Amino acid sequence: MPRLAIVLSHPTQYYSPWFRWMAAHAAVAIRVFYLWDFGVTQQRDPQFQHTLQWDTDLLSGYEWEMVPNVARRPGTDHFWGLRNPELWQRLRIWQPDAVLLFGYNYATHLRLIAGAKRDGLPLIFRGDSHLLGREKLSGPRRWLLRCLYRQFSAVTYVGTANREYFRRLGVAENRLFFAPHSVDASHFRNTPEREAEATQLRQSLGLAHRRVVLFAGKFVSAKQPGELLRAFTEVAEPQRDALVYVGDGPEKAKLEVLARLAPQHCIRFLPFANQSEMPARYRMADIFCLPSRGLYETWGLAVNEAMHMGRPCLVSDRVGCQQDLVTDGVTGWVFPSEDAAAFRAKLAQALSTDIDPMRPTIAQRITGYTYEQTTAGLLAALASLAPKRSPASARPDV
Repeated sequence: MPRLAIVLSHPTQYYSPWFRWMAAHAAVAIRVFYLWDFGVTQQRDPQFQHTLQWDTDLLSGYEWEMVPNVARRPGTDHFWGLRNPELWQRLRIWQPDAVLLFGYNYATHLRLIAGAKRDGLPLIFRGDSHLLGREKLSGPRRWLLRCLYRQFSAVTYVGTANREYFRRLGVAENRLFFAPHSVDASHFRNTPEREAEATQLRQSLGLAHRRVVLFAGKFVSAKQPGELLRAFTEVAEPQRDALVYVGDGPEKAKLEVLARLAPQHCIRFLPFANQSEMPARYRMADIFCLPSRGLYETWGLAVNEAMHMGRPCLVSDRVGCQQDLVTDGVTGWVFPSEDAAAFRAKLAQALSTDIDPMRPTIAQRITGYTYEQTTAGLLAALASLAPKRSPASARPDV
C-alpha cells in the first residue's frame, strides 16, 4: 500500500473528516503533518473577531503529527507564520512515497519543496486559486508561479476555474487530476432532528412563515455583506421576506446600522455558529447567499454545505465554485460581482421563485462532490507518479 504524507497548516473542519474517510476506506496509508495547532486550541480568529475552537473532532480516526512551529508569531496571515524545522526529519522517519502539500505561502512550504526536489521525493500540490475577473497575472508573478508548479509531479484541481488557473500557468494536462472540493455529506443532511431544530430556530426569530435568505461566515468587506443588506432592503417584501446573518467580523457594526434602516423584523443577527450548529442554520433558510467579490472566495465550501441541505444558492460570478455548482435559474442564481443593479435583480428573482422544483437538481448536482470522488482524484495523481527512490537517505537539515 502506498504511503502518502499530507502537509497542512492546521486541523480544519473541512479536511479532518476527509482524512478520516481516507484512513477508513482508501487503499493508501496516510499521515497528516500539521504545522500549527490552530483549531484544536482556543485562539482568536482576527476576521471572525471570535475566540475559535471547533466543536467537532478534528484529530481522531487517522494518523497525524503536530510538528512544532517555532514562529515568533504563529499564523497563516504572514510568510514567517509557519516555521517548522523538524518537518523534514519527521517525513524522513515515516518514509512516504509522496507528499501532498496544501499551498505554498509559508517558509516551511518552500523549505519542503526545496528538500523534496533535492532528494527525489515526489510532491503533489493541492490548491484552489482562480483567475476569475483577472485577465492575466503580472509578468514576475506569473514567471514565479510557473517555476513553482514545475516542482510538483502532479497537481489536483478542485473545479473548472481552478483547472483553468493551473493550465494558464503551464501545468501540463497529464499532470492535472480532478479532486473536487467536498464536505462531509453525512454531517450536512436533512434529518427529523435537524428539521425540528430549524423549525424551532425560525419560531424563536419570529420567521415561521417568511422566506429566509441566509448569509453565514466572516463579516468582511470582500464577502459584501453590506451590499447584500442594501439589495435586500430595496427588493424584499417586508411581510414576506427576511435576511439572517450568522457569524461575526469587522463589518458587523456597519451592518447593524444599516439594519436599523430596514423594515422592522426583516433583519436578524445570530452569533458565530460552530460546525455542529450549521446544518440547522442552513435548514432554517430558503436561500443561501455568497456575494463575494475579487479573488477572495477561491471556492466557497459553504455552497457545498448549503446544497447538501437542499438549498439553492445566490452567488457572484467571482465565487470559485460557481461554474461547477451554481447554474443560473437551475441550482441557484448568479450575478456579476460589481453590478449592484444585477445583484438586486437576481435577489428579487430568487425571492419570487418557487424553489421546491429546484431541489432534485440541486441534490443531483452535489452528489459529484463527495470524499469518494475527491479521494479517487488524489489516488489517480498518486498512481501517476513514476517510482522514486525512498527518501530514507534524505538529510534532516533542510
